Amino acid sequence: MTAITFDTLAYVKTLREAGFNEGQAEAQASALATVLKSGAAELATGRDIEALRVSIKQDTDRLESRLNLSEERTEGRFKLLQWMLGFNLAISVALLWILIRTTTA
Repeated sequence: MTAITFDTLAYVKTLREAGFNEGQAEAQASALATVLKSGAAELATGRDIEALRVSIKQDTDRLESRLNLSEERTEGRFKLLQWMLGFNLAISVALLWILIRTTTA
């Protein structure tokens, strides 16, 4: 749990110098101290931030790995399609050449 230090005496003194009476200054200091104590539980510590950074880095690394794998698979499929297209083009040209040779002869 995070603790916030708050000098209530100095705060009361500042309020009295600004024109607050003693009771008002003490009530203000007490209310602010309560708010700071209750809000401190929700503050992130350095360890919290570091743990979050590590978690985000791991997630990013996993995502990058999956993207690289997907890219490699896509590249492999594209190369296969290139070979298939080239092979089909070669077969088509050979068949067309054979048809032309047999019809002219």
